[in-house]
Amino acid sequence: MCRNIRQLHNFDPPATDTEIEAAALQFVRKVGGGAPSKANEAAYARAVDEIGAIVHRLLGELVTSAPPKDRDEEAAKAKARSAARFGRTA
Repeated sequence: MCRNIRQLHNFDPPATDTEIEAAALQFVRKVGGGAPSKANEAAYARAVDEIGAIVHRLLGELVTSAPPKDRDEEAAKAKARSAARFGRTA
């Protein structure tokens, strides 16, 4: 749905409140058609808060037998995929 929303489950250290809020904001903007107008700011803010709370609850309830992923390692993999896809070495 939205490439900017990243997986937040099973990382060490766990997802931060900032990461969860950013994912909720991306989701709400995607569903709502972009940044809100002044008339819709309150509805967007309320939706971001509610979705953020749901994500917190979801992450707290999920279980896995897989070992936690390393953030730096996953970022390096993503960078390598991007370089292969776009032919850049940034």
